[in-house]
Amino acid sequence: MNHSDKDIQMRNFDAWIGKKEISNDCSYARPVAMMQALLNQEQKNLAELPYLYHWFYFLPIINAGDLAEDGHPKKGGFLPPIPFPKRMWAGGRLQFLKPIAVNQNIRRESEIAKIELKHGKSGDMYFVTVKHSIYAEDELAIIEEQDIVYREASNQIAPKKPDSAKPVTAKPYSYKKQFPIDTVSLFRYSALTFNGHKIHYDRPYATQKEGYPGLVVHGPLLATLLLHTFTQEHPEQEVASFEFRALNPLFDFNEFFICGDVHTQDGELWIEKTDGQLTMQAKVTFK
Repeated sequence: MNHSDKDIQMRNFDAWIGKKEISNDCSYARPVAMMQALLNQEQKNLAELPYLYHWFYFLPIINAGDLAEDGHPKKGGFLPPIPFPKRMWAGGRLQFLKPIAVNQNIRRESEIAKIELKHGKSGDMYFVTVKHSIYAEDELAIIEEQDIVYREASNQIAPKKPDSAKPVTAKPYSYKKQFPIDTVSLFRYSALTFNGHKIHYDRPYATQKEGYPGLVVHGPLLATLLLHTFTQEHPEQEVASFEFRALNPLFDFNEFFICGDVHTQDGELWIEKTDGQLTMQAKVTFK
């Protein structure tokens, strides 16, 4: 596709800005218990959803015939049919206004807020920002903006060898934890979120079609690990906001640390590989 074709496509995408969608669900307890099992936690009957567990609801139910080659739903519909084949959830910003109780009626009102074409060192990328407003029993509970990135097929990632045992960078931290990720964890998270994207479980597809050196760890799973570990270390804090950004892919063969540098009103959170490379960084503020 040449640049004139891209320009035509970009002008057409303006029609998607402001497009809205409403989804209804119920915050059933079963996904909460399944995520507790994935995190190897003791099973507890929680009264409220932990932070980011709203991602287990409002899942699109797509017939197999309506899936693209990568296992994602075909483009079009609510999200624009951007011509780049590689897509990922690159980050987001959330405000937690009130807790969502388990077994509560919930509603998500979504709107496409922005679509941008950017030119980077690794090629052209489209950034789509989707704003979600999540209501629990008609009360606004969470405001969330998600950043979705679409990249060209030629924008491959050079294979890398697994991390060596080099020391991590000298970055101040309040805690540094490890969590084992393997192919079973990736499969279970894909199943829990009804995510058919093949880069998380189909190694030949991930390596041969998309150019990754291994299976890709889900960005939302890493973000959840960041907030989960923070709440384990600081259960007294009530989170007001959370923002995160994916920096580099993390693969199933990588060992990594979940880190936090926590202050009085906020904290810096990040995930780094054992060679010191950052894969995700985030910021959390408290009420």
